[in-house]
Order: sequence, then structure tokens, then C-alpha cells
Amino acid sequence: MKMVTICVLLAGMFLVGQAQQNTRETDKVRVLALETAWNEAEKNKDGRAIDALLAPSFAYTDSDGSFMNKSQFLASVTALSYHPGQITNEGMRADPYDHVVVVTGSYREQGAESGKSYSRRGRFTDTWVQENGGWLCAASQETLIGH
Repeated sequence: MKMVTICVLLAGMFLVGQAQQNTRETDKVRVLALETAWNEAEKNKDGRAIDALLAPSFAYTDSDGSFMNKSQFLASVTALSYHPGQITNEGMRADPYDHVVVVTGSYREQGAESGKSYSRRGRFTDTWVQENGGWLCAASQETLIGH
């Protein structure tokens, strides 16, 4: 009887582990899709869409070391002087934890700012948190790297 109980407990633990693994894979896919949606929203200067992706306490560290809160970040990406033509993420990796997914990767961006063309390449780290069944980016940091 003890052996049956142990087998049932082990099978139950395995099934819980499998369910948790499937949930984490689903979380990764969802958050990576949100990363792509963020790029599209920023490229199209869609402040509402970006606002919906960011946590109220969103913290952003720009490549020059400056810090922005959510409202400052939204103002920067919807500024009349900012015209991104292309924003592409590459080599993204999503690491899921309980109610958190950390995404790392690199990006390429081209466009014009204040009438001057630019081309940037950098690395980023975004921290997404699960709230009320949805995912919001709570923190983002980027660092420029050579072309």
C-alpha cells in the first residue's frame, strides 16, 4: 500500500511539474509577442498601445544612462521630433519565473530624430510581470553596441 501511495504522489508531482512547464512556455510565447507588439506600436507612435503594455511603475534606463518613468518614456516615444522607421529585435531569449518573464536580446533601429537620421544597435533587458491575468513591462534597460 505504501508503494502505491508513493507512486501516486510521484505521478502527481510529475503532472504538476508538466503543467507548470507548459504554463511557463505559454508565458514565454505571450511575452515575446508583446515585445514585437511594442516595437510596432513605437514605430507607429501609438502611445495608447505602448501605455497598455507598461506597468504603472514602469522604470526605463536609456542607453545614455538617463532614467525615465512611464509618463516620461511615453512622451519620448510620441515626441514630434522622433520618427523611427524600423525597430527590429534579434536573438531574444525569454526566461520565465513565477509571474515574471525576463527578456534579453538585441535590437536594430533606424529613423530620424530632430531632423537627423540615425541607426542604432543595442542590447536590452525587459522585465515583464503578470498582473490580473495579463503581462506588463515593469522595467526596461538598453545599452548601445557597435554596428
